[in-house]
Amino acid sequence: MTTWANMNLQDSASPIMEQLIYFHDHALMIIVMILAIVTYMMIMLIMNDFNNRFLLEGQLIEVAWTIAPAIILIFIAIPSLRLLYLMDEINSPAVTLKTIGHQWYWSYEYSDFMKVEFDSYMIPQNESEMKNFRLLDVDNRAALPMNTFIRIIITATDVLHSWTVPSLGVKADATPGRLNQTSFLINRPGVLYGQCSEICGANHSFMPIVIESISTNKFINWISKLSG
Repeated sequence: MTTWANMNLQDSASPIMEQLIYFHDHALMIIVMILAIVTYMMIMLIMNDFNNRFLLEGQLIEVAWTIAPAIILIFIAIPSLRLLYLMDEINSPAVTLKTIGHQWYWSYEYSDFMKVEFDSYMIPQNESEMKNFRLLDVDNRAALPMNTFIRIIITATDVLHSWTVPSLGVKADATPGRLNQTSFLINRPGVLYGQCSEICGANHSFMPIVIESISTNKFINWISKLSG
């Protein structure tokens, strides 16, 4: 999860988020270089009184400043499109989790197992303990196995919601009457936090998402207890 005064992206918990962070840094370096060159040129123009009464055209410089931005855009577009297709890929999921958005809580259904479904509400402040994160912890966490391809099917019952877990690089709209699908692989154990990212009414700020990444054996034991 994000920490106090952290200006960077959250630590990644999936390969896709890792690639998104690399792409962010790659694009940022290009932007910084462009900004440095443009700033230098503007300062030079302000500080120096260059003039040339006989300069009517500069074909070479015009060709250069037309081609250079096109090349820069190619350097941004290729990794961007690669990532876009990678994020759309569904790789034979081992576990399917159906997520349903309500005003203002989430419901989870483990479609591969019989009768495994529960609601996940934010823990109110007056019931919160010292170990809980204010406005982020829930009464029922969704447990998922690590190093396993997971498919998330997302929908809503009332208004638009958005199921978002930043450290997984996942953000998908929950739309009434429609099933949206995305997938990810969690590559480390831990507790991952997210929030609804679509303004959905008065308590929009109070429907957090908590994913607990556990080993496959622990997940099997946990799901057996729920379905038993």
